[in-house]
Amino acid sequence: MVSPGVIPGVLSDSRGWIGGMRNAIAAYVLFASLSGIATAAAAECPEGALGVARTIAVDPSEHARVGSMQYGESLPLQDHEVVLTFDDGPLPPYTTRILDTLASECVKATFFMVGRMVRGYPSIVRRVYNEGHTIANHSQNHPFTFARMTVDQAAQEIEQGHASLLSALGDEKTISPFFRIPGLLRGPAAEQYLAAHDYMTWSVDFLADDWTHINNREVARRAISRIEARGKGILLLHDIQPATALALPDILHELKARGFKIVHVVPAGAERPKTVTEPEQWAARHAPGQQVWPRTLVVGAEAPEPVLSAPSPESFGIEHFGRSTIRIALAQSFERHVADDGQPLLPSVQAWPRAVAYAVPVDATVLPAPGAQNFRYSRPFRLGKPEKPKQASKPHSKPAKKTSSMASTADKKEGKEAKEGESSEASAPSTTSSADSPPRPPRAVGHQLNVARPMFIWPQWR
Repeated sequence: MVSPGVIPGVLSDSRGWIGGMRNAIAAYVLFASLSGIATAAAAECPEGALGVARTIAVDPSEHARVGSMQYGESLPLQDHEVVLTFDDGPLPPYTTRILDTLASECVKATFFMVGRMVRGYPSIVRRVYNEGHTIANHSQNHPFTFARMTVDQAAQEIEQGHASLLSALGDEKTISPFFRIPGLLRGPAAEQYLAAHDYMTWSVDFLADDWTHINNREVARRAISRIEARGKGILLLHDIQPATALALPDILHELKARGFKIVHVVPAGAERPKTVTEPEQWAARHAPGQQVWPRTLVVGAEAPEPVLSAPSPESFGIEHFGRSTIRIALAQSFERHVADDGQPLLPSVQAWPRAVAYAVPVDATVLPAPGAQNFRYSRPFRLGKPEKPKQASKPHSKPAKKTSSMASTADKKEGKEAKEGESSEASAPSTTSSADSPPRPPRAVGHQLNVARPMFIWPQWR
């Protein structure tokens, strides 16, 4: 029923106006609430927090492997810049506590997640992404056999881990093309597959050894000491370790106190172009004193180029110059020959390698060996006492015995020779009382190299 004195058309217009006002008020309230949430989120980051100094976008197709512990390249960081990475999660309550610590300092990190853990705790995976961290793949089952895997086995672990992340997040764009091999036990099959599919394989620059079940104070001490020793790089932590969750506040506090900055790494894409860098920034190691980008350019200080004296053409075998061609004196060493106009071409020379005619017949199967006499060398000094030559006995006859006086005289004579160190004189053959005894062979002059039994051998180390 329409009230008296009210025009129906006006009533309908007034109702539409009232509805529009209600919608406007609701939109304003929603905007105010969202603004309040944003303000609250900004207010949650306290003044003086460590924060993120900068975010760099990298292209995996240009830099397939990073981390100075295993590769020749690392991330293009400046001095006192650190990238935080966490492996093996998610696992409550340790991952959630680490997320709380990172949020309290407004710090972003990269989480390399295991597929089986992702399947068990998908809500934590979504929280990691919603809080602005980078999600990365750490295989499906975390095997320590990547170094021995075939390409198919490695591909299965990599792709199953990616599928688990996709099931939790539901969007390919939420997953970065970053991969870290479990245990850093890399192998050629895995690395080749990752590079062929535009993955960036991450190693590390320094460790905190938090998987070795040391306490949180030791985890923080090792992390900070190694970061300071290198000055910049990728830090590896594990968000499944209780010691890591307890040590992270101390690590962040020390980094802030020592002037270190946190860098967040994200993949480049159509909406996020790659960060402009110089090639030497990616080098894991630099020569002492090498200047690294950014460089300081001095404007307006252009100096003239130095004028160097040109080398003489004669140094290159050039006899003289012609109008169109030249004659080369050393043309015999070139494959292509040039000559002046009207001059005959030089004969062609066979390019290296040239065929060599060997003196040994082609059908020969045994090559001549050098004679042993070619390896005999006379030496000026005798080392030690020479061995006493043995007397050869005649067949079917016994050698005559020496008399006691003759034997003692011969022994004294030999002892005297060894003491005086005579080396190059031949001793006279000894005489015996029996005519049947053969004469003693003469002593060799100097020391001669014995092919079957060399004089010098390598020392035996005990």
